Amino acid sequence: MAIREMFDSIAPRYDLLNRLLSAGRDIHWRRFAVKKLLTSLEGPYLDVATGTADVALEITKQAPTCRVVGLDFAFRMLELAKPKIAGQPIELVRGDALAMPFPDNTFLGSIVAYGVRNFPDRLQGLKEMARVVKPGGRVVILEFSTPPGLVGEVYHLYFHHILPRIGGLLSGNPRAYSYLHESVEAFPPPQVFCDMMAEAGLARVRALPLTFGITMCYVGEKPWHTET
Repeated sequence: MAIREMFDSIAPRYDLLNRLLSAGRDIHWRRFAVKKLLTSLEGPYLDVATGTADVALEITKQAPTCRVVGLDFAFRMLELAKPKIAGQPIELVRGDALAMPFPDNTFLGSIVAYGVRNFPDRLQGLKEMARVVKPGGRVVILEFSTPPGLVGEVYHLYFHHILPRIGGLLSGNPRAYSYLHESVEAFPPPQVFCDMMAEAGLARVRALPLTFGITMCYVGEKPWHTET
């Protein structure tokens, strides 16, 4: 409930803050992740924790005829997404990523951008993302990481001292952007998260670093046959 209320509170300036705080790199990261997601231009695809539907819109940009479903638990985020998706083959659904209201093997692929670290149970969320994808489809996770070396030191300084101040000032919710760096630092290292994706039933799992490792794009595939 607290996470949902936090995202509802920052919803009106969420898109602006994403552009500012990533120096516009979030557009490139989403484009890259969607390219990894698409195995067909037909769809349907699922965007989990869709927020204001930026990823869903990127899917329709790269695959204009395919149907996309955006799932989120934050009412205000979905309300802000509605005018953005007007005229696009995107359906918005309010629901829980840990218990999705979709049958098994519904989508050609599922994706979540910067939402998985907010799941109360990450393994369960990954299992749900795999469950609703058809065999052979992909599960793609875009998430912040902590890069090594000097870049990591600068990144740490930015996340701890600069980002919370800018984000808090513009959003009116300083706690939301303190939570951001805390949740990023608590997120498991890439290999550990890849192992979690494998535990969720995904195969050929890989972690692809973007922008010096500030962001990781994780890709896994649902096997055609499940071992018994």
